[in-house]
Amino acid sequence: MHLKISKGIVLKLRLKHKVIPKEVEECFLNRTKGLLEDTREQHRTVPSTLWFIAETDCGRLLKVVFIELISGEYEIKTAYEPNNQEVKIYERYA
Repeated sequence: MHLKISKGIVLKLRLKHKVIPKEVEECFLNRTKGLLEDTREQHRTVPSTLWFIAETDCGRLLKVVFIELISGEYEIKTAYEPNNQEVKIYERYA
């Protein structure tokens, strides 16, 4: 698994969401359910924007949003602590 995180996204994760890249990687490794596609018009991308919710090794719950590239890399768009609505959606549809 190879994560691609731009410098700008790393900065946003750290300053806005208090998330470090290692936590994002841990969530990928700890994911136990499926992926959901973000179908909202303003978030549509080619390839599709996908997301999931998983725990870090320390038990912190994060929503991870990414695009799977043709190369097999995962381009991270954001990661943050999900709200209750996001958790309910994920639990129901993942």
